[in-house]
Amino acid sequence: MRPRGGRRTDNERDRGPQTRINEMIRVREVLLIDETGDNKGVTPIADAQRYAEQKSLDLVEISPNARPPVCRVMDYGKWKYEQNIKAKEARRNRSQIVIKEIKYRPKIGPGDYTTKTNHVRRFLEADDKVKVTIMFRG
Repeated sequence: MRPRGGRRTDNERDRGPQTRINEMIRVREVLLIDETGDNKGVTPIADAQRYAEQKSLDLVEISPNARPPVCRVMDYGKWKYEQNIKAKEARRNRSQIVIKEIKYRPKIGPGDYTTKTNHVRRFLEADDKVKVTIMFRG
């Protein structure tokens, strides 16, 4: 339990689904994929962990919902780092949807009407979304 008003720690931030590695994998047998991507077939978990240990790599559970679960031999730290980089890049490249709003009133003058309509046209040509609001009294 964290103190009131305190900052969240990294552990509290990363409460999402955790990837199980090495001894955290608790199944009898797994579909093993080696470090080069070759399918080694269904093997007992002890043999898969021994194989990963001989290669000085980690046994990472890639697809826990498959039957049997799919595990891959890889460097977990490097893989986690690359996943974080990809996630940051995806967040950076995500485009913000901008909605421009133009408000009209019933007693608008012809010059103002033309100006606002030209603004709407310019926004649409720039591929922005436009929300047009007609404001009445009350």
